[in-house]
Amino acid sequence: MRRYLPFIFLGLAFFAVSGLLYFLHFSIFHDKHHIFIYLLGDIAFLPIEVFLVVIVIERVLARREKQALLQKLNMVIGAFFSEVGNRLLHDFQSYFNKKQEICQRLTVESQWTHRDFNKAVDYASCIKDRPHCSATDLEELRAFLVQKRSFLLRLLENPNLLEHESFTDLLWATFHLTEELEARTSFADLPNADREHLAGDIQRVYHHLAAEWLRYTEHLKSSYPFLFSLVIRMQPFKDMPSPVIK
Repeated sequence: MRRYLPFIFLGLAFFAVSGLLYFLHFSIFHDKHHIFIYLLGDIAFLPIEVFLVVIVIERVLARREKQALLQKLNMVIGAFFSEVGNRLLHDFQSYFNKKQEICQRLTVESQWTHRDFNKAVDYASCIKDRPHCSATDLEELRAFLVQKRSFLLRLLENPNLLEHESFTDLLWATFHLTEELEARTSFADLPNADREHLAGDIQRVYHHLAAEWLRYTEHLKSSYPFLFSLVIRMQPFKDMPSPVIK
């Protein structure tokens, strides 16, 4: 309650000033009729003014501010995929039995529309195929994620990421997988139940990773066509990605 006291005192002060001015007006002109006509007119317009200022204009400004913030965050997301995401997407493909189907459904074409991207995101978010990997795969994955830990931590230090919930979920899923892998001294003789648990963690990361990559690629298509051109040539869902234009 104490934190609202300044606002309460400020409000009372404004009301007092308003009352004083009305009293001064009456003292000079002695015209209550004129005062109440304008007072009622101002009060009648107040709901419209509140609607225009608080609801319409504030929401428009908030939306523009959020769009500008998301534009900046997409630079962070691009850095994540350059450093970590693209490598994970490429390596994780070999963990799935339905690799060909996944690549076919998620390979972005230059003529894709918003509807095509949405269909791909829906598919990426609920791939049913359970990943499988060898002890060597897990060792390499652990080494890579541990190596990139400081980079991922720097991303989490960005407070603006709270505005991008799906990307934050991706980072948390990646950190959890890193901790799970690092907590095990060896992957040679893991029980089947533990392998299934790690497979679930990898699948969770892949769902978030593929969906976020598609959203980021769609953003590039609409805002930065020159970056989009390179991304679709180097996309991890191609068998032999190449930056060379043929």
